[in-house]
Amino acid sequence: MQEQVRKNHTLILENRGSLTVSGLTDIDRFDEREIVIFTEQGELSITGRELHIRSISIEQGDLTVEGEIWGLLYGDKDKRAPLTALGRLFR
Repeated sequence: MQEQVRKNHTLILENRGSLTVSGLTDIDRFDEREIVIFTEQGELSITGRELHIRSISIEQGDLTVEGEIWGLLYGDKDKRAPLTALGRLFR
């Protein structure tokens, strides 16, 4: 049985143009205006314009987003989605 290790969750926002996230557990959805992910601290919505996922590793729990970042909004801390097909694709 594979044991899950909880990873710290951090955000690094550089000049509102690059965001690095650790503690990623799954991706809910994404387009050029919004990326919704699940982290060790719950749901996180990233909003902006021309958003692009530069790199992602759900296995490592890391995500890098580029574009014009307007907002970061946390949802329910206890809300953690089961692993989706999209999440499995990026493992």
